[in-house]
Amino acid sequence: MSALLLALVAGGVVGLALGALGGGGSVLAVPALIYLLGFTPVAATTASLIIVTVTSLTALYAHSRAGNVRWRTGALFAAAGLVPAAAAGAAASRLPQPVLTAAFAAVAAVAAVGMLRSRRTATDRESQPVRPAGAAATGAGLGALTGLLGVGGGFLAVPALVTVLAFEMQAAVGTSLLVISTNALASLATRGATLGGLEWAVIAPFTGAAILGAWDGRKLASRISGTLLRRTFAVVLLAVAAFMLIDALT
Repeated sequence: MSALLLALVAGGVVGLALGALGGGGSVLAVPALIYLLGFTPVAATTASLIIVTVTSLTALYAHSRAGNVRWRTGALFAAAGLVPAAAAGAAASRLPQPVLTAAFAAVAAVAAVGMLRSRRTATDRESQPVRPAGAAATGAGLGALTGLLGVGGGFLAVPALVTVLAFEMQAAVGTSLLVISTNALASLATRGATLGGLEWAVIAPFTGAAILGAWDGRKLASRISGTLLRRTFAVVLLAVAAFMLIDALT
C-alpha cells in the first residue's frame, strides 16, 4: 500500500475518532506515523502537532460560530500551559527514542483506562467548586504533555474543564480546542530544527483526511451509543499502547 493511501486511511481514522468522541483521536496519529508511515518518534510527534493544530483550529472555528467557546477563561487556562509546552517541545528532540515511545505508550494507556472507567454525572461535576490553582496546574500539565508527546490532549482537557472549572460539556469541548491549538502552536515554535526534514507529501493528505473524517465522526456519534464508541476506542488504544511499550523495551 502506498504512503499516500496509508496517510489518507490513517488520517480518516484519526479524524473519525476526534469527531465521534470529541477528543483522543490524535493519540492514534503518533503510532500511525511511526509504524505505518516510517516516521521516527521525534518526527512523528512534530508531525502530529501540525495535524493537531490544523484540525483543532478548523474545529475551533465551527464551535466558535455555535457559541461554545469561552474565550477569556480558555485563554487563561491555555496561558498556564504555554511555557511548559515550549519547554517540553524543545526537550523532546533530546530524549532517547525508546524513552519517548515508552512515555507515549504510558499516556495512551492512561487515556484508555480513563475512557473505560465509568464517568460521574454532569450534575456531580458541575457542583464542584472552581479551583484556580488546580486550573493553572492542570493547564501547565496539559501544555507539557502536548509539547513532549505531540498529542492534543483533548482526552484530558475536556474532563479538566468540566471538573476543575465546572464547564458544561459543549463549552468544555469548544474551549478545549482553544487550549489545544495554543499549546500545539507554542510547542511547534520550539521545533524549528525538526520541521525541515518532515515529509509534507504525507502530512498534508493525512491532515486533510483527518479534517474530513471529523465531520463523519460527528454523524457517527449521533447514530451509535457514546459509551460503545468510547469503550471500543479505549480497547484499540490499550492494544496500541501495549505494542508501543513492547517495542520500546525490546
